Amino acid sequence: MKRKEEVMSEVDGVLGDGELSCDVSHGDSSCPELTPIASAPVHDWEAEKTTETDFFDDGTMTYFWRAHTLTALVFMICFLLYEALTPPDEDMVDNTKRGLVASVSAFILLGVTVTPDGPFKRPHPAIWRFTFIISIVYELSLIFMLYQSASGARQLLKHIDPKLGEPMEEKDYGGNCRLYDHESPEDPYHNIWDKLDLFVPLHFFGWWMKTLLLRDWWLCWVISVMFEILEYTLEHQLPNFSECWWDHWIMDALLCNGLGIYCGLQSLKYFSMKTYHWRGLWNIPTYRGKLRRIMAQFGPYVWVDYDWKPLSSLGRWFSMLGIIAIFLLAELNTFYLKFVLWVEPGHWANLVRLTFILPWGAVALREVFQFLDDPDCMKFGRQSWLFLAIVTTELLIVVKFGWETVTIPFPSTTINFSTSMSTIHLSPVGPQHNSPQSSTNTSTHNLSHVVTLWMTIFIILVLWTLWNFYIDPHTFKVDSEDVERRREHWSQVRAIETKLSPSESRLFISEFFFDKILQKETKKD
Repeated sequence: MKRKEEVMSEVDGVLGDGELSCDVSHGDSSCPELTPIASAPVHDWEAEKTTETDFFDDGTMTYFWRAHTLTALVFMICFLLYEALTPPDEDMVDNTKRGLVASVSAFILLGVTVTPDGPFKRPHPAIWRFTFIISIVYELSLIFMLYQSASGARQLLKHIDPKLGEPMEEKDYGGNCRLYDHESPEDPYHNIWDKLDLFVPLHFFGWWMKTLLLRDWWLCWVISVMFEILEYTLEHQLPNFSECWWDHWIMDALLCNGLGIYCGLQSLKYFSMKTYHWRGLWNIPTYRGKLRRIMAQFGPYVWVDYDWKPLSSLGRWFSMLGIIAIFLLAELNTFYLKFVLWVEPGHWANLVRLTFILPWGAVALREVFQFLDDPDCMKFGRQSWLFLAIVTTELLIVVKFGWETVTIPFPSTTINFSTSMSTIHLSPVGPQHNSPQSSTNTSTHNLSHVVTLWMTIFIILVLWTLWNFYIDPHTFKVDSEDVERRREHWSQVRAIETKLSPSESRLFISEFFFDKILQKETKKD
C-alpha cells in the first residue's frame, strides 16, 4: 500500500499546483476534483470517444496524407526535361517502347494525384486511386488487343516477356482418379500429389479474399458450387477443367474453398465486431499503442456489413443473379484468357491480373451494394462501371481469339427410339460406337446431358421466381421506416468516410449548415 504522501504527490503531479480546492488529506469525498482520480484512470478514454471528434483521424491531415499535386508536377517535368536533353536514339522500336511506358506512367501519376477518392481509405487513398487508374490502363489495353489478330496479340505479349506467346500444353487433371493406386506400389498416392499445384493455395487464399468482398456466406457457397458445375460443363473445351470427382468436390469445393470461406467469415466477424475509433499516431502516449495504430492502418477505416436481401424485390433478385453471373464470368475469363493468349498458368502476368482483380472487385461490390441499398445513391459507381467493362472486353477477346474453342459442341448421347419394341439403347456419339439396332424402324436423337442440366436449372429458376414473386409472394416488406433507416445509416457512413462525426452529417442540409456557421461566429465573438 502506498503512503498518503505518495498518493498526494501523484495527484499533485496530475492536476498541478493549486488545482485542489478542498482538504484531500482528511479524505473529503465531496471534493469534485479528487473523486475522478480515485475511481477512474488518469485519462478518461470513454469521454474522448463520446466527443464531437468521433471517427476523426487527425493523421489524415499530416504531410503524408496530402495530395502534393505541385510536387508531383515538378518531378514529372524534371523527368521529361531529362529525357528531352538526352541524346536521341535512332532505335525506333526502343523509342516506341520507352514512349509508351512514359505516357502510361504520366497518366498513372496524373490519376493518382487528381482522381477523387473512392469509398476505401486504408492504408492510403492513393493506393485505391492507383488501382483505379490501373483498371483504366488495363481496359484500354484490352480494347487495343481486341482490334488485333490472335497471332498479333500473342506477339504483342512478347514485348512484355519473351517467354509469352509460345504454344503451351494444357495440364489435364482427369484421367486416373484413384485415390490409392495399387498399380504404383512405389507411390500409390501419386494422383493426389499431382493435383497439389499452384492452384491449391490460390483456391484457399482466393476464397478467403472473395468472402471479404462478398460478405455473405450463402452467396460465396452459391458461386463456389456453380463454378464447379461450370468446370463439369466446359471440360470438353479446356483440359484444365477436366478433374476427378474428388478433386472437384472434396479438394476444391470442400477443403480449399470451404476453408477459405470459413476463414473469411471469421475475418468478417472480427471486422464487424471491432470498434472503429481512430486517433492520430502522435496522440497515442505509448510505443505499443503507436505500433498497434500503425498495424491498424492496413485495416478498414469503417466497416459496412452487406445485407444483400435478394428476396426484398424482383429488381434486387435480378441484381443478385447478375452479380453471380459477372463473378462467374470473371473466374472463367482467367482460364480462357491464358488459353487463347498462350500464357502459362504460373506466369507472373496471371498473378498480377488476379492481384488487381481483388481491389477492383472490392470497390465495385461496395459501390454496387450502396447503389442497391442507399435510397439517396442514384449514380452507378465508376469502379463498378469499369469492372463490368473489363469483364465484358475479356469475354469478347476470348470469343474472337478462341472461336474454335468456345464453339466446340457439348458432348451428347445417342438415344435410339424403337417403334416396334419398348427398349431404348444409349450409346456415345461416334461411328466407332454404333450399336446394333433392335428394330428396322428406329429414330435417332442426339441429346446433350450438359444442355439438359442447364435447361433444367433455368426452368427451375424461372418457376421459382414466378412462384416467389407473383403466385405466392414471400418478399420482405419494404416500408417507409426501412427506407428512412437505410437513409440514416448511409448518411452516417458517408459522414464517417468524409471524416465527419455522425452528429455532423446533417451539415449537408442547408439549415443545419447555417446554424453551424452562426455557432462558430458566436464562439469567435
